[in-house]
Amino acid sequence: QLQLVESGGGLVQPGGSLRLSCAASGERLRQYSIGWFRQAPGKEREGVSCINRSGGGAKYADSVKGRFTISKDNAENTMYLLVNSLKPEDTAVYYCAARRHGLCDLSAPSTYIVWGQGTQVTVSS
Repeated sequence: QLQLVESGGGLVQPGGSLRLSCAASGERLRQYSIGWFRQAPGKEREGVSCINRSGGGAKYADSVKGRFTISKDNAENTMYLLVNSLKPEDTAVYYCAARRHGLCDLSAPSTYIVWGQGTQVTVSS
């Protein structure tokens, strides 16, 4: 059974960078479409970025295009999200998630069947 564990969050100043990691165990990530979602206090969970089983077809929310980069390392069975040029509005708990069927889809978080526990990203001066 697939399990996901995020790490890499923290407190960073505006304009700073972080690399979030999502380590998988139990199964291979290449069997899943995988993605990153985030939830800020008082807001709904939103899709940030996702990538297909093949490692291609990356998608990004408009709010993070050009600043965030998703990748995965099949050998390490780990997914990453490089977050650059951070803004205060990027403050949220970031979750990684896996979807068994179909291509990755940022608009359908309910179709992701495995979720990590989340990692907090706080952008503040």
